[in-house]
Amino acid sequence: MKLNKIIYIFFIYFLFLNNSFSIEPDQFVQSTVDRASKLLSNNISKEKKINELQIIAKQTVDIKAIGFYTLGSFRKTLNENQKKDYLILFEKYFLKSFSSRLSEWTNPEIEVISQNVINKKYTIVNSILKGTNERPEVNIDWRIYTKNSDNLLIRDVIIEGLSLARTQKEEFSSILNSNDGDINALFKVLENFSKN
Repeated sequence: MKLNKIIYIFFIYFLFLNNSFSIEPDQFVQSTVDRASKLLSNNISKEKKINELQIIAKQTVDIKAIGFYTLGSFRKTLNENQKKDYLILFEKYFLKSFSSRLSEWTNPEIEVISQNVINKKYTIVNSILKGTNERPEVNIDWRIYTKNSDNLLIRDVIIEGLSLARTQKEEFSSILNSNDGDINALFKVLENFSKN
């Protein structure tokens, strides 16, 4: 009887502990963009900003899932070694592309305004990048993977209706189609981008 009571207490404790770490998708996006905005406002070198932005991306973006999505149907033609090589190259490509573009921004203010639960796996979070004298207001939607509520991840960013993941997929498809589906051609493009 006493043992059962102890087990019950521990069960309630762990249930509470797990729930306490859960965060809503809109809160997840707001905390992520606030973190990035604070970093970009700091008076540190561009190199330092890039390094810190890449850390944030690794923690909040589902780079692997985006990488496979951007391959489209070509993914089915790869063997396991090619998939591993691709994911390594894509992560380097993604992190450099993401961080080098964002590091040019200063004090971007993004405000989350709503969220729309699509299903158990996905929620779309709507936000706006506030306008300044230099740039207009921009609508930004975030596709959040919510299957694991304790580990939410960004799977796409839609800027004024334009999906960045889909755009990347079309670019990779163009490279592969113009090279008879040779994955090595895409590997070369990714390697060259990461080196420069």
